[in-house]
Amino acid sequence: MTSKESWSGTARLVLLIAALSACVGAPEPRRAQAAAAPPQKPLPSRPQPTTNTWPIRQVANPPLPYQDIDQRETPPPALVNVVRNLGQSFRGKVGIAVRRIGSDWTVAWNGNALFPQQSVSKLWVSMTFLDAVDRGKLRLTDTTTITRNDLTLFHQPTAALVAQKGGWTTSYSDLMRRAMTQSDNTANDTMLRAVGGPDAVRGFLARRMIKDIRFGPGERLLQSATAGLDWRQDYSIGRNFYAARAKLPMSVRVKALDNYLANPPDGAAPASIVQALAKLKEGDMLSSASSRLLLSIMSEAKTGPQRIKGGVPPGWHYLHKTGTGQDLPPRSTGYNDIGIMTAPDGTCYAVAVMIGSTTVSIPERWALMQGVAKAIAANHEKR
Repeated sequence: MTSKESWSGTARLVLLIAALSACVGAPEPRRAQAAAAPPQKPLPSRPQPTTNTWPIRQVANPPLPYQDIDQRETPPPALVNVVRNLGQSFRGKVGIAVRRIGSDWTVAWNGNALFPQQSVSKLWVSMTFLDAVDRGKLRLTDTTTITRNDLTLFHQPTAALVAQKGGWTTSYSDLMRRAMTQSDNTANDTMLRAVGGPDAVRGFLARRMIKDIRFGPGERLLQSATAGLDWRQDYSIGRNFYAARAKLPMSVRVKALDNYLANPPDGAAPASIVQALAKLKEGDMLSSASSRLLLSIMSEAKTGPQRIKGGVPPGWHYLHKTGTGQDLPPRSTGYNDIGIMTAPDGTCYAVAVMIGSTTVSIPERWALMQGVAKAIAANHEKR
C-alpha cells in the first residue's frame, strides 16, 4: 500500500516554528470544547463536489537542523544510546524520534531531517477533517458518492465497491475509518477533497504550529510523479499503472525516485511528528470529542502488525498509522510507522520510525522498529 510543495493560485503555505510542547499522559484537553461553542444551525446533509487533481509545484521549505530544546528533564541515558545505536547501525536512511508525553524531552536520530511519509500523511487529512467538524463546517454523517473518476491507485478496497454499480455512496465517518485502519487511498483522497485539498491540510498544521511536516498533492499526482509518469485516470483501473511504470526506461524511474527522495513533497521530520502526536493526545490539536474519536480509530489499525507494534510488550497498548512507499529494487522507500505507546501505568510515548530508503529485507526493518518499542519499554521510568 502506498500513499502520500510553491502551489497554484494565491495560496501560500505558512510555516510557523514553535518549540516542542509539553503534554500529559492521560490529560484533560486544554482547548475549548465543542460543547462550549455557541449553537449553530444544522448543516444539510449533502454530497460533496469532486476535483480529481491538484497542481504539482516545487517544494521550497528546507528543514532546520535538528536541535534538542533546553530540556528541564533528562531522558533515560540508555534510551538515548539505544536510539543512536539503532540509527547508526541500520543500513539505510532512517529517522527515529521518541517523546514522553507529559515530559519535555525528545530522543531522536535524524530527528529534523525530512522523510517521505506516504500513508502516514493520512493522519493529517483526518485531523483536518475533524477540525472542520469542530468548527461546524463539515459533519461526519455527511455523505458523498465515489465514482470511477475518483479512484486512485495502489491500495484502495473501495474500488471493488465502486465497480459493482459504477458508484458508491457512503459517509465520511466510514471513509475516515477506511483511510486510517485500512490505509485506503481513495477513501483518503475523497476526504481530502471535502476539506479543500492540500492547502487546507497545510493551513491546519500551520495553525497548530507544527513545523517541518509537508503535505503532498494527493495520491495520484504524488505516486505518478515518483514513478516518472504523468497521471492518467485510466491508471486507477486494474494493473494499468504498474504496466505503464514497467514500460519506462530504468533511467527515468531512477531519476524520478531520486528526485522524490532528495526533496519529498510529503516529507516530515520525526521530531515534528511526535510533537503533533503528543499534542493530539493532550487535546491541543482537536476538540476533546474529536481527539478521542481519532485515537480510538488509530487503535483499530490493521496495517503493520510487525512494525513497531510487534515490539510492544504485553500490558502495553499501541495505536498508530503506517506508511509504505514504492519499491525500485533493490531499494524500498517510505517504510514508516508512527504512533503512541501507553504503559500499564498510563504513561504515554509518542514514537516515529521513518525509513526513507533501504535495501535491507522486511524482517530487518521490522527488527529496527521493534527495537525502538522494546527500548522504550525497557527504559520506562514510572512516575
